[in-house]
Amino acid sequence: MIVRFPMRLLTYTTATNPAARIGVRVGHRVLDIEAASRVDGEPLPATMKGLLREGRGALSRVQALAKAAQSNAGRFSAAMLEERAIRFLPPVPDPDKFLCVGKNYRAHLEELKRHDLIKEMPQEVTGFVKLNSALVGHNAKVAKPEPVAHLDYEPELVFVIGRRALGVTKDDDAMDYVVGVTILNDLTDRDMQKREVASGSRFWTSKNAPGFGPLGPEIVTLDEIADPYDLWMTCAVNGEQRMRVNTREQIWKMNDILGHFSRTIPIEPGDMFSTGAPGGVAVGKPNAAELFLKPGDVVECSIEGVATLRTYIVSPGAGH
Repeated sequence: MIVRFPMRLLTYTTATNPAARIGVRVGHRVLDIEAASRVDGEPLPATMKGLLREGRGALSRVQALAKAAQSNAGRFSAAMLEERAIRFLPPVPDPDKFLCVGKNYRAHLEELKRHDLIKEMPQEVTGFVKLNSALVGHNAKVAKPEPVAHLDYEPELVFVIGRRALGVTKDDDAMDYVVGVTILNDLTDRDMQKREVASGSRFWTSKNAPGFGPLGPEIVTLDEIADPYDLWMTCAVNGEQRMRVNTREQIWKMNDILGHFSRTIPIEPGDMFSTGAPGGVAVGKPNAAELFLKPGDVVECSIEGVATLRTYIVSPGAGH
């Protein structure tokens, strides 16, 4: 779903307005989409799902507003905010479906196998659900729950759906349904994950505690991404790089993923697919005990050269 003018779309609140709003970056500032649209025509939706449901026409209008604000900032001054004045929310805070593909990098598969975190090698796309209640935005403070001894990081590339998909085949171009990409840090309680694997259940508790889904900072539209399967995903903790892996190593690409899930499930605008963790997570390293996350750690997951999602790990009771 190429929109033909690079945009960065985000959801935010401010100190004076706790209601979620959507914006588009204009340089180093943020243009409130709904407020800007009132300056020049009929109002656009004030939520990301609402905007994406409106389709290409609404996105084209956001592009036009962003261009107008670049050339005539004074006209849109009431709709413009400094980045320091906003609090990032997940770009889509309320997806109908956030489906996370598991076991999608061979190196990560081997890590999981060595540590009894998988029992089988997948023959087709597999996945689990990330709950909306687990999602937080860029720069969030995430409390490490008291019972969690081994909290791990997982930087993942996320595709955001821009139009309805049902019955998509592997021969179709899945990118026609994608509006852009963002980043998930799929925080994971490794001990609970091991228990879930042993019991034969999918990853619910281990990956869905409050705050275990840092997402963002924004949706980067596809026309800024030359090739989504030639991106370097990185993760740094306290400034120390822990991994750097290229998305070309993914086993299942978006055509496989969308074809698998849309066979019988309608995939709607604002739904998201996270495409799995690369190899290099803490649990796979010989010195894992010293690498697991603890209060005071700052985690930065990046699409190198494109965007960085920052998360602060804090003590229980100090989250968000």
